[in-house]
Amino acid sequence: MLARFLAAIAAMVVVVAASNVLVLYPLQVQLGPVNLADLLTWGAFTFPFAFLVTDLTNRYDGPRNARLVVLVGFLVGLGLSFYLSYHPLPWNPQGGSATTQRIALASAAAFLVGQLLDIAIFSRLRAARAWYLPPLAGSLFGSLIDTTIFFSVAFAPALAGIDLLFGIEDGSLAFPAPWLGIGPGVPLWISLASGDFLVKFLAALLLLAPYRALMGRIMPLPPLGARA
Repeated sequence: MLARFLAAIAAMVVVVAASNVLVLYPLQVQLGPVNLADLLTWGAFTFPFAFLVTDLTNRYDGPRNARLVVLVGFLVGLGLSFYLSYHPLPWNPQGGSATTQRIALASAAAFLVGQLLDIAIFSRLRAARAWYLPPLAGSLFGSLIDTTIFFSVAFAPALAGIDLLFGIEDGSLAFPAPWLGIGPGVPLWISLASGDFLVKFLAALLLLAPYRALMGRIMPLPPLGARA
């Protein structure tokens, strides 16, 4: 259905835009000895919803439509991300560049590879007897590759040349921080990546509930269309 397809694209745009902006803001919360700013960004809480949108689209409208939702949602969401980055926001009242070219490149590569991997795994496991296996496996592996690509490209000092190529200051997060807030000192980008994946891992489990709830509420396409 066209309405469902457009709703999926709109949802993906919101997730992409929110995640691209919020990944720049550490979670400033102190839990005992653990400073969550060394562990998490706000983007970790919004991005997992992309897998929910993709998996529901894949289940009811097939992998071809799921890939279209990912591509269109990404392109529109990325444009919206740049707009938000250069305009005053409640958490960034001065506006200014929050999303650099390096972060945009990292986001593009991570999002597209992670989502396409999720679609491929979901499609391979579509016939599994356990209803939770396709979305759970797809989300976990997709999240793992997404986190690895994004934080490596965006913040690892080994790729600082990307910033220099665009003539901007090195945005690498190489200064030390406790791993997961309590472990030995590691570069901040590694701690952030570890915390990000842990949140996505928990989110993959928690989002099985709305996935299951929506399974019986969405009218699927005819079988031929579902396998387009």
